[in-house]
Amino acid sequence: MVVLLTLLLMLMKVNLAPAKTGKSSVPLIPKHVCDDVLMDYDALKAVGSGLGTAAVIVMDKSTDVVDAIARLSYFYKHESCGQCTPCREGTGWLWMIMERMKVGNAKLEEIDMLQEVTKQIEGHTICALGDAAAWPVQGLIRHFRPELERRIKENAQRELLQATG
Repeated sequence: MVVLLTLLLMLMKVNLAPAKTGKSSVPLIPKHVCDDVLMDYDALKAVGSGLGTAAVIVMDKSTDVVDAIARLSYFYKHESCGQCTPCREGTGWLWMIMERMKVGNAKLEEIDMLQEVTKQIEGHTICALGDAAAWPVQGLIRHFRPELERRIKENAQRELLQATG
């Protein structure tokens, strides 16, 4: 078995931030988890991710992880065939809320609402596209919630300063 960090270091010398195993359809994991986790179905499942197709998406610290997940949300919204209501409606909601999260133009309680939307999609669709759309957002909330909260708070402070002149 290969430790994920060893694989990543063999591939490139980067200032590693998060990584996504299994391409876009599994929850991302932060660097500190990559340090010890094996590239193995059970090990990745134990840390709340998955092996999927065994592909790896590596992001360095210059990557805006919220923007990256917002782009994935748009991709899944676009790819939804529209047959299942949870996927058709849910992927649109995920993308719309993620776009607001990206710029901090959301409310703190919407983070929990976003998580709830993912749970309404996951396991409730005919094909796996709904699960694939939900899992990256779930990983973002699980591992990068402080980043979402920071953006929202900073934007609220900016708006307050602009309103008060």
